Amino acid sequence: MAKNIKNDAITSRDDDFAQWYTDVCRKAELMDYSSVKGFIIYRPYGYAMWEQIQQFMDRRFKETGHENVYMPMLIPESLLQKEKDHVEGFAPECAVVTRGGQNELEDPLIVRPTSETLFSEHYAKIVKSYRDLPKKYNQWCSVVRWEKTTRPFLRGSEFLWQEGHTVHATEEEARAETLQMRDVYVETCKDLLAIPLITGRKTEREKFAGAEETYTIEALMHDGKVLQSGTSHYFGQGFAKAFGIQFLDKDNKQKYIYQTSWGASTRLLGAIIMVHGDDNGLVLPPRVAPTQVVIVPIQQQKPGVLDQANKICESLKAKGIRVKVDDSDKSPGWKFSEAEMRGIPVRIEVGPRDLEKGVCVVAKRNDGVKDTMTIDEALPEKIIALMDQIHNEMYAKAEAHLKAHITESTNFDEFGKILDTVGGYIKTPWCGDDACEVKVKEAYQATSRCYEPNEAKEDDVCPCCGKKAKHIIYYARAY
Repeated sequence: MAKNIKNDAITSRDDDFAQWYTDVCRKAELMDYSSVKGFIIYRPYGYAMWEQIQQFMDRRFKETGHENVYMPMLIPESLLQKEKDHVEGFAPECAVVTRGGQNELEDPLIVRPTSETLFSEHYAKIVKSYRDLPKKYNQWCSVVRWEKTTRPFLRGSEFLWQEGHTVHATEEEARAETLQMRDVYVETCKDLLAIPLITGRKTEREKFAGAEETYTIEALMHDGKVLQSGTSHYFGQGFAKAFGIQFLDKDNKQKYIYQTSWGASTRLLGAIIMVHGDDNGLVLPPRVAPTQVVIVPIQQQKPGVLDQANKICESLKAKGIRVKVDDSDKSPGWKFSEAEMRGIPVRIEVGPRDLEKGVCVVAKRNDGVKDTMTIDEALPEKIIALMDQIHNEMYAKAEAHLKAHITESTNFDEFGKILDTVGGYIKTPWCGDDACEVKVKEAYQATSRCYEPNEAKEDDVCPCCGKKAKHIIYYARAY
């Protein structure tokens, strides 16, 4: 068999992680740059990964009682101004339309950076009675936030996402919704993307503009930096009072609703690349991979080889496996390298000698291990079991990396050394004062990622100020 060929067009992760990431995005044809800075083209292979994420999450949303809707992409500036904290949080990133056709607009239009105000305006119109509640909506769309520094999938002026917006009759129901949707994101990352997480609550300084509480999922990348990968927000009645969203309750009294929102974006594509990829390119978890299996016929011009490859392909397709035959005129070595670079989880090789023995060679992308399998009716089930094995191995590897990069420390002076050498998270007691967050950020260019409320021990003190600690907090350098 031909040996795997290393893809020299991809920079080594350890030489230049940022360039490696860009190389993989371009070489694997996940995206391309458009003529407007920060606005990327999602190429078919990259968009197909997003479709797998969409399908997984959309199914879970509907199972938990949510309906899909679509809101306009333009928001009147006057509408955005109704919630003070919200508009202040997004104003620096807004793209503004001031002219329509040949006419100047009296009320400029904001290209949506998020849609809380639009949903709030709508809910104020349609919610009148307790019988109308809850309303649990989600939309799939793009948003625009005019970023100064951009990077494909991770931070763009436009990105794709879903944003859920719900209204409830009680605080308890809204709080339960907030945590339930956070858990859907955790499930997505674990069961679909093989990505382990740190989860917790955002500090007052880092929470979403206009929220009372924000819960986050944080993923650790190969280079020791972290990526906020999804957030769920409890709004309480802030937006309800600003927009007059009231309902007549069972006791015949007018009351304000309780509100949530939650979102995850194509940042998840960046997480997949940076958590699992290697120097040869993508390493895709099988459940999110656009192509789960590639079949490479060896000496395909020989009688029966291509026919056997196609028969295997059809048997796998019949079991719902996403599979293709690479019957191009490239060499087997080139095909192996291309499959590796694209991160295809399983490669099946079949040649004349294999044909004689009734077997095929099966190679795993995540660790390169090869095995020989009999070509029979049980082959599809064996491949399905192998893909589950690959998923579990990839999750275990990423989880071990995460655990090895959580450093507990109570010494402020050693934070910098930890971040420079080990990377990842610093887990430490915290007094709850945002001045200590600022101190860490200014000294070590690290931000608070999330905290565990009221989890500090009785004798814990905050290493930043020496005061009695209330919480446990995680600091890290982040994308």
